[in-house]
Amino acid sequence: MGRAYTKGLHEIGSGLFAYLQPEGQWGYSNAGLVLGEDSGLLVDTLFDLKLTREMLDAMARVRGQRPIETVVNTHANGDHCWGNQLVSGAEIIASRRCAEELARIPPIALHTLLRTEGLGEVGAYLQRIFGAFDFEGIELTPPTRTFDGELSLRVGSRELRLIEVGPAHTAGDVLVHLPAERVVFTGDIVFAGGTPIVWAGPISNWIAACDRIMQLEVETVVPGHGPVGDLGAVRDMREYLSFVDAEAAQRHAAGMSLDDAVQDIALGAFSGWLDRERLAVNVQAKYRELSPDAPPASTADLFTLMAKLV
Repeated sequence: MGRAYTKGLHEIGSGLFAYLQPEGQWGYSNAGLVLGEDSGLLVDTLFDLKLTREMLDAMARVRGQRPIETVVNTHANGDHCWGNQLVSGAEIIASRRCAEELARIPPIALHTLLRTEGLGEVGAYLQRIFGAFDFEGIELTPPTRTFDGELSLRVGSRELRLIEVGPAHTAGDVLVHLPAERVVFTGDIVFAGGTPIVWAGPISNWIAACDRIMQLEVETVVPGHGPVGDLGAVRDMREYLSFVDAEAAQRHAAGMSLDDAVQDIALGAFSGWLDRERLAVNVQAKYRELSPDAPPASTADLFTLMAKLV
């Protein structure tokens, strides 16, 4: 669509804004602002307080006297909700599964992990991807309202539909759809130019979530990471997920170990995407689906798998 991809606030329609953080790698997520006649709705906060304050300051310059009365968290990953405390006076809405998952991921855990010595290769990897963020002082601020399935909201005269499509990327992924404006904020159901990561799955659910977006007949897609685009970004995401699903299933059927399967898959057209080491987690998700009795991998195990691919 030829849209600029620079840091900051971008108007994508009258009273509609995307806040972008290039290049969209680990932790550098997008957010959104929907303005009505008298109030505003924020789609997601950011990974730490400094980044969230910077974003809110930029939004204050366009919203004037209209307060942010509502926040929607699209999912429970910290780069989409750990700035919630800075808008704690607003109603914070998320899916029920998102709220449950969010409560299990305290920011202090990552803060402590990054200061733990002796972690070797995985420690160096964590420092590389998360070392630029400041997790000190973050108070986990959970949703004040939850829902299952779908929820309709209004921001002034605007209609919004919250559509739960998880478990996919996480347990409770939600789309924010503005039907009249033909806009959707996808959260991390779409990484534009970046490799997705299947924390929850199954992959088939994520593929179905992409299909759901394409049925919405939208023109503007604001991904969780990467530049604003159109349905082409959704098709690319679906193609990647279908590719990994098939390639991982083929190697599982052949009796190949997870490590060997990850090393054996050639990404081809997807090799230029950011954070391609996430392939390890995605293959693991398919193996987990096909061998449900196998012990689940811990988060530490998954980061170790990714560190081997960097």
